[in-house]
Amino acid sequence: MGSGNFQYLRDFLKNRSGLVITPGKNYLIETRLRPVARKHGYKTIDDMVQVLMAGPNEALAVEIAEAMNTHESLFFRDRAPFDLFTSTIFPELLKRRTAKRHIRVWCAACSSGQEPYSLAMLVSGEATKLGGWTVEIVATDISHSVLARAERGLFSQFEIQRGLPVDLLVKHFTQEGDEWRLNDDIRKMVSFRPFNLLHDHRTLGQFDLVFCRNVLIYFDLETKSRVLGAVSKVLNKDGVLFLGSAESTIGLTEDFWPVQAGQGVYKHTNGPPCLVET
Repeated sequence: MGSGNFQYLRDFLKNRSGLVITPGKNYLIETRLRPVARKHGYKTIDDMVQVLMAGPNEALAVEIAEAMNTHESLFFRDRAPFDLFTSTIFPELLKRRTAKRHIRVWCAACSSGQEPYSLAMLVSGEATKLGGWTVEIVATDISHSVLARAERGLFSQFEIQRGLPVDLLVKHFTQEGDEWRLNDDIRKMVSFRPFNLLHDHRTLGQFDLVFCRNVLIYFDLETKSRVLGAVSKVLNKDGVLFLGSAESTIGLTEDFWPVQAGQGVYKHTNGPPCLVET
């Protein structure tokens, strides 16, 4: 790929979705965009980029941006956040929200849905305590195609084997040939919607918990800081932010403070005791 086209794609992806492609990552572009170019009848990626540069082509722009984003997910990934949710956070939420009996959870960059569905299965396990309660799980992703797949709730054997306990598989899934379909009662607990983390978070409303895990690693420092600042405005003051275990807010924002070092669990720095501090 020509250096000018590579630089154009780097700028385009950063402005579009925050994704940073470092120099030397031509192979990543080649691998992910070659199928897109073939699909649209372009001989090379350079030819496709020239069309993108020539004028507005929103359909092509969306497809390129979606192809370049990493959609890695698995059930109960890094088990610790889900154990903390079950043992401490959800019981405390039930105590603190008795007046409005309404809990909202946001799973950002949800990919194919394993994270929000994992939470839905845990919430379902507490059904006897939830009479008269509303528990909203809002799952968002920039990719329309991956959201459509998540909404179907259909997973391959490989995906099922990655983190899903056997008892939950038996309880919540039905086998369809070589795939497994999530039962409707769990699937309907999650609402999926397209959302770009660079856009106005306030359109989503306020949340008690925000899971924004393993996505900031793809952004530069300025974008990470911008996203965390936006998240702080939609997370209730006693709420909890979950980042990936390898992610940190240090040097990025003063809005959040780690509650459990090395576990990716954060609270508002100047907020009241959060849900983990019981």
